[in-house]
Amino acid sequence: MGLTEGRGPKTVWKNPAELIRVLAPENPVMVLDRSRLRATAQRFLQGFPGLVTYAVKSNPHPAIIRTLVSAGVQGFDVASPFEIDLISRLAPKAARHYHNPVRSRSEIAHAVEAGIKSWSVDSRSELQKIFERVPVENCEISARFKLPVLGAAYDFGSKFGASPELTAELLREIAGRGYIPSLNFHPGTQCVDPHAWESYIATAAEICRMAGVKARRLNVGGGFPSHRIGGIEPDLTKIFDAIETATATAFGADRPELVCEPGRGICADAHALVTRIKAVRDDTHVFLNDGVYGGLTELPQIGNLDRLQVLTPEGVRRGGAPVPRVIFGPTCDSLDRLPGEVNLPADVQEGDYVIFHGAGAYSTVTNTRFNGFGQMTYLSVQSVF
Repeated sequence: MGLTEGRGPKTVWKNPAELIRVLAPENPVMVLDRSRLRATAQRFLQGFPGLVTYAVKSNPHPAIIRTLVSAGVQGFDVASPFEIDLISRLAPKAARHYHNPVRSRSEIAHAVEAGIKSWSVDSRSELQKIFERVPVENCEISARFKLPVLGAAYDFGSKFGASPELTAELLREIAGRGYIPSLNFHPGTQCVDPHAWESYIATAAEICRMAGVKARRLNVGGGFPSHRIGGIEPDLTKIFDAIETATATAFGADRPELVCEPGRGICADAHALVTRIKAVRDDTHVFLNDGVYGGLTELPQIGNLDRLQVLTPEGVRRGGAPVPRVIFGPTCDSLDRLPGEVNLPADVQEGDYVIFHGAGAYSTVTNTRFNGFGQMTYLSVQSVF
């Protein structure tokens, strides 16, 4: 995926500006602030009323996994054999929840051999495949349901999740076969509306009543937002409180244990992506050394990151008045463009560095080598500013 672990005269840089002054990197650099990652993990561990599991797919870099384990994270959401094996190697004592609800039979066999005990399904056909191959003893199967999207950047329900009625049938069959019956959902990525969780939790309680089954656990998904818009930081505490109150109200004495699986909400803000301006074409369009085929892949889907800084090659911040610019990536492809226009200082020049703060999720993992571009170095800093 074009990602290389940085090796240089320093192991940890003070900040991106110092790195720019000393290294003058020509290719994109993703910088990680481990202290911020630990702080965010602690925020979830102390605030969320249940088990916190990290969604490995958002950024599986070993430095992240090791930092989260040292911060106290004891569970991981794994969505493939690769991720199962990665966590088995890096965090052998951690819980692994295989919550990708559609798998091949060979993938199921791999997971059984690896000792996976927590599964998710959203259809009769996939449930039957699990019944055929997964031992019953101490094994949890979560039925995944969906509702219309509310307050999220895009809808996971367009691909995954059963109707509440079908979910009740699945839950009843899971319990009848002797597996541990549980439920899970995903409110949609970058979900900033606490009411989305409230609606799902109320529906989960209704599903249990329809099925006549008490769910052991309720996984309230990922979707926890990161800080993408300058000056508007998501209120995670408000979301945690809404989840706690909604669960107590909806379930009462039959309250299930809660689980969450944040990816973006944990890893994104601990990173910054350092890109360089290749050209300012006739003082209009800006061309970067990274774009939508690299570390900025998801921006056309969920919108621009506007927490930007522009630094000179000497690490000095540009201070010109903001001017809307069209930003293109480096490839010879007209689709390689950030959505809309992005405000950059009027005095930007070729050779300057544009830093995208909060870019740690779905960036290194979706980076390609299309057109020969995409080389990215991963380095540590004491602060991402």
